[in-house]
Amino acid sequence: MSAKPIIAISMGDYNGIGPEVILKALKRIDRSRSRPILIGFQELFQFYQSKWKDPFQLLKIQQGDEIPSLVNRPDTSLPVLEIKHSEGLQIEPGIPTAHTGTCSMEAVSTGVDLCLQHQADALVTAPISKEAISMAGFRHPGHTEFLAERTGTDHVQMILTSDTLRVALATVHVPLSKVPKLINRQRIRTELAELHLSMQRDFGIPEPRLALLGLNPHAGDGGVIGREEIEILRPELDSANKRGIQADGPFAADGFFGSGQWRSYDAILAMYHDQGLIPFKTLSFGRGVNFTAGLPIIRTSPDHGTGFDIAGQGQAESTSFEAAYNLAVSMATRQHHEA
Repeated sequence: MSAKPIIAISMGDYNGIGPEVILKALKRIDRSRSRPILIGFQELFQFYQSKWKDPFQLLKIQQGDEIPSLVNRPDTSLPVLEIKHSEGLQIEPGIPTAHTGTCSMEAVSTGVDLCLQHQADALVTAPISKEAISMAGFRHPGHTEFLAERTGTDHVQMILTSDTLRVALATVHVPLSKVPKLINRQRIRTELAELHLSMQRDFGIPEPRLALLGLNPHAGDGGVIGREEIEILRPELDSANKRGIQADGPFAADGFFGSGQWRSYDAILAMYHDQGLIPFKTLSFGRGVNFTAGLPIIRTSPDHGTGFDIAGQGQAESTSFEAAYNLAVSMATRQHHEA
């Protein structure tokens, strides 16, 4: 690790709000604590800052260059690592295409390489379009699954985090109809253990207190509305506590969040995507960060999507991206101090 952590930033879908929020965030972030490097196209970032009174000086660098020495130069330029496929670049804000999908994933893949090669200390990913990457031939439902495959990681966990709330997901991008079959004792055991470890390792909480949400309405209501809580969740909670993992539940999700009970816990394990993300985004939208636990690299992302409806209009807010960037810096710095 260099004197200051190097943070790789993938551009996201270049016709979405990603490039705009990246540039806006870097104007507001305290860059004395880190060194950012953009991954994408110099022409693209120049387009999105062309109307600014005080634009960044963009320094184009090529793959194969020695990144740390370039990024740590004393000047104030912002380095842009050029990726392939620039010949097809068509900047049309608001329009996802196969090319924007190809390029967004190429930027992510390049960022992973930088981290694995120890040329960068963390990766922050701007939003991609699932529609665009599907048009480009990718079959991954999102960043999380692609990063797991790209790094050869068997198990990862999506954690949404803000300054007051952390929610992890037992199942992620799967149809709701398939969730009950995926909720078994082995999965719950694995997810609770990963969440406990991530709170200690990534967030610096020595003895985290975890909450487990039920699968069924009213957490099954004593078996009347489903038996998963009795047959799967409660036995695994007992097992986790015997192994030294402090975990309570299973809680009925509506009452748990509605009553404010979530404030008593360091992290919450939800059973499926919307059960966790709806309350998280209601309570933390604009300040939330998507963190992928279990990877051999640090990866964070803002908690919003590509925003095609406002892309190119200068309206996008950068708060969530700033939070994602600052979390990556904090994690990289903690990892360095503990090494």
